[in-house]
Amino acid sequence: MSTVLASAPAAPVAPPPRDRRFSLPILLLVIAGGLVALAAVRAITGANDLTSHGAVRAALQSAVPIGLAGLGGLWAERAGVVNIGLEGQMIFGTWFGAWAGFHWGPWAGVLAAVAGGALGGLLHALATVTFGVDHIISGVAITILAGGATRYLSQLAFQGLPGGGVTQSPPVPELPRLSVPGASVLDRVERAHWFLASDLAGILRGALTDVSTLTIVAALLVPLTFWVLWRTAFGLRLRSVGENPHAAESLGVNVYRYKYYGVVISGALAGLGGAFLSMVASSIYRESQTGGRGYIGLAAMIFGNWRPGGLASGALLFGYTDALQLRGGSQSVHALLLFLAFVLAAVGLWQVLRGRRTVGAVAIGAAVLVGLWYATTDAIPAEFVQAAPHITTLVVLALASQRLRMPAADGQRYRRGG
Repeated sequence: MSTVLASAPAAPVAPPPRDRRFSLPILLLVIAGGLVALAAVRAITGANDLTSHGAVRAALQSAVPIGLAGLGGLWAERAGVVNIGLEGQMIFGTWFGAWAGFHWGPWAGVLAAVAGGALGGLLHALATVTFGVDHIISGVAITILAGGATRYLSQLAFQGLPGGGVTQSPPVPELPRLSVPGASVLDRVERAHWFLASDLAGILRGALTDVSTLTIVAALLVPLTFWVLWRTAFGLRLRSVGENPHAAESLGVNVYRYKYYGVVISGALAGLGGAFLSMVASSIYRESQTGGRGYIGLAAMIFGNWRPGGLASGALLFGYTDALQLRGGSQSVHALLLFLAFVLAAVGLWQVLRGRRTVGAVAIGAAVLVGLWYATTDAIPAEFVQAAPHITTLVVLALASQRLRMPAADGQRYRRGG
C-alpha cells in the first residue's frame, strides 16, 4: 500500500491568485486613452469647460478634502478600525483651523486643525479599541458631538468679532499659492482649442498655476502613505493588525498601540482636510461646511480598494464631476454622457476580448443606451446635474465592487489573548 501511495501522482497545486492591479504601462495607456476620448468629446460637443484650466483647478479644490478624508479612512481601516467618524473629525479640523488661523496665522491654523482631527481620532480609538464600542456607533456619536461642540465653541470664540458669529468665523488669512514659472504660456495654446494639445494645455495650466501649498501637501501624502504602509516595518505591523491581530500579537506586536496609531493618524488627516475647507476653499469657517465629504472620502477609499493610488483616483473622479456641475452646468454634464458612452463601449470590447461575453454585451448595450440619451436630448434635468457627482460615485462603486478586498479583521472587536 505504501508503494502504491508513493507512486501515485501528486495532487495538482492551485496556482497563486493573479494580481489584478494594472501594470504601469497599461495604466498609462488607459490614462492616455481617457484623455483622447475626453478631447474628442470636447471637440464634438463644444463643451470647452471639460478640459479648461478653471475646471481642473476647481476639481482639485473639490478632490483634496475628499482625498484627505479617504486617506484617513485608509489608515484606520488598515489597522482594523472602521472610522465613520471622519466627518466629525473634519468638522473639528474646520473649526480649529479657522480659530487658530485667525489668531496666529494660516500655518498655526493647519497645525491646530491636525491636532483637532487627531483629538477626534483619539476619542474614536478610546471608544472602539479600549472599551470595545461598536465602530459605527462610535463614529456616528463623534460626528454628532463635533457638530454640537463646534457650535458651543463658536459662541465663545467668534461671537462679537467682526464677521464672526455662532455659525461662522471671521475671515481667515489664506495659505500661500504657488505657480510653476512659465506655465502661464499654456494659456495661448488652451485658447486655440486644438484637438488634444489645447486639452493637455488646459489640464497642465490648471494643475501648475495658482496651486495652494496645502494641495501640494495633500498630493505628497498619497505616495508617502504608500511608502510608510507598504515599505516600512511600521507599516507592516500596522497592516498585520488589520489583517490578523491575534497572529500579530503572537509575533510580539502591541495590537492596541498600533490600532491607536492608525486611528489617531486617521483623525489627523481628516482634520487636515477640514483645514483645507475653511482656509483654502472658502477662507472662513461655516457650520455644516464639510457637507458629507467625510462619508464621500470613505466611498473613495472603498473605490480605491483600500490603497492610496486608487483612493486618489476616486477623489479626483468625484471632484471632477462636482467641478463640472458647478462651473459648466447642464452643458458640460450633458457632454459627459457622450464620454460615458465611449468608456462603456471600450470596457465592453475589453471584456469581450477577455472572453467575458455576457459582461461585455451588457456594457456595450449600456453604451448604446447612453449614446441614444445624448443624441435625443439637448440638456438634462437640473436635479440630475446637481446629483451627478453622487450618482458617479454610486455607479463607480457598483462597477468596482467585484474586485474589492477589505482588510480581513476590519471592524472586528479585539481583545488581547482572546
